[in-house]
Amino acid sequence: MKKLLLTMAFVVTFFAMSAVSASALANDTVKVGLRYGETALFSANLENYTGSGYTFGYYDDERVFVPVGTTAERAISMTAAGDIYLGADGTYNNTMVTGNDLYLGPWHVQVDGLATYEEALMAAEQLGGYPAWIDFGYAVRIGSFTTPDEAVSYAEALGGGTVVQSSSTGIVVTATRTDRILFEFDCSGVLSLGVMPDGQGEEAVTWFKGYRYPGGFEYPRVTGGNLHVYNVVDLESYVKGVIPYEMNNSWPMAALEAQAVCARTYACRSSKHLSAYGFDVCNTTDCQVYYGYSGNGSNGPNARTNAAVDHTCGELLYYRGDMVQNAVYHSSNGGATEDVANVWGSVRGYLVGKEDPYEAQTTIPSYNWTVTYTADELTWILSEKGYSIGRVKDVSVSEYTPMGNVKKITFVGTGGTKTVSGETCRTIFYSSSLGKSVKSMRFGINGSMPGGEKTVYYINGEKNTVNTLEGVSVLSGSGMLGKLEGDAFTVLTSSGTTKIENNGTGRPSVNKQDGVFVIEGVGSGHNLGMSQYGARAMAELGYSYQEILQFYYTDITIE
Repeated sequence: MKKLLLTMAFVVTFFAMSAVSASALANDTVKVGLRYGETALFSANLENYTGSGYTFGYYDDERVFVPVGTTAERAISMTAAGDIYLGADGTYNNTMVTGNDLYLGPWHVQVDGLATYEEALMAAEQLGGYPAWIDFGYAVRIGSFTTPDEAVSYAEALGGGTVVQSSSTGIVVTATRTDRILFEFDCSGVLSLGVMPDGQGEEAVTWFKGYRYPGGFEYPRVTGGNLHVYNVVDLESYVKGVIPYEMNNSWPMAALEAQAVCARTYACRSSKHLSAYGFDVCNTTDCQVYYGYSGNGSNGPNARTNAAVDHTCGELLYYRGDMVQNAVYHSSNGGATEDVANVWGSVRGYLVGKEDPYEAQTTIPSYNWTVTYTADELTWILSEKGYSIGRVKDVSVSEYTPMGNVKKITFVGTGGTKTVSGETCRTIFYSSSLGKSVKSMRFGINGSMPGGEKTVYYINGEKNTVNTLEGVSVLSGSGMLGKLEGDAFTVLTSSGTTKIENNGTGRPSVNKQDGVFVIEGVGSGHNLGMSQYGARAMAELGYSYQEILQFYYTDITIE
């Protein structure tokens, strides 16, 4: 036999996450992060809903899709190249689940020098392999061997080829629930695999993880890690996939139109959330909720929500000639929005607090709410969030904004005090373990609210009450009459003594000796920008979407 010189090719790889441009979207195309970071997937499936088949390729710097291969399969799986185990249930894993798993190893025999995908596909059929696009060129890869020795033996029997190992940036495409490899993509992390569903003359819609999405998909792979999954979609189609999940699709048209302009502007901002990942917006409440075209007329896009997008097509919010960078909104504000400086610390001229007379004119579920914490619960929550002040003895609102929203919260513990400000006043109370949270920036603790309207003191029984202790006199046990003076005093209740002291706002707050703190509030969200329920109320009163937006955002234009 003729001696064959085999080259063991080990590719040194790197990952280069594409930077997000500081300008608006390229070609009005949005990249939406569906899975990334801790939610990245070892294997990600797609299945055609409208249309049939897929084109493989990548997205260039202008977000134009560049094709490099095709398949007629309706259900495909993109899996991190390397050790792949196929379970009896059709799932792909990076470790063996049962002894009967099929194994796709990382070693292959590679044949290079193919000019087109058609040539690679024909050669793959002849050699019993599959086409691949490796470092910007076509190749055929044969076999999925466990060891390099197995690959060497196969290459010798074949009479040629190079032994290669799948790299930590490679992605293998299979027919879902099978070990049949359709394609492999690996550009050393410089480019990411893109997959474009074929709509067969209609708008392509594709199943992914139980949701139906328009547009294409991109799969960046961090070196040695799992696959990120991005939906790459036209801006208007993206907005149609946001509206019914951020606002009830049965609400008045003007409210839906206002929501569409906000959602579109938010997606186009140049300052990106989670920009290191290379997408524009995530698909959760961290950005704005996006589930594509899933659902039916009752819980997803319908003719009304699509019409709201079409009526406002291309329209964005502008402030003094520049596109608004924070077109944020919230469910309800409880009576007043807030200056962004008091919540996030920044200054945005279009996010200015104002009293909201509209929310009160519509029905808002769970508008008023109450949550109770014990001292032990608050002590644990603060400790989990890195604040060490000992056991919590008291918590109070230490400052309100002129709009009546919370600006500062002070915790007093056995080992010190801690004051937080801005949105932390709300988020610091959140605990997924306890299932408790403070819903808005408008609340009081143990009866104290701005202006004292929630503070009630009982005098000689339940029927006589006052809202302030200013000017109140007491009769002592010795018969002496005197006024309440000073910053702290104690009263006798049915459960013992309760200390009442000034909390720094000019309004007394109750420091319960039994270690229970009742927080009562109104509204839901960060109180910045547009109130969604306020928009509904304005629309019900006959206001247009332009008037709604101009009320909630200061000095803006809609262009």
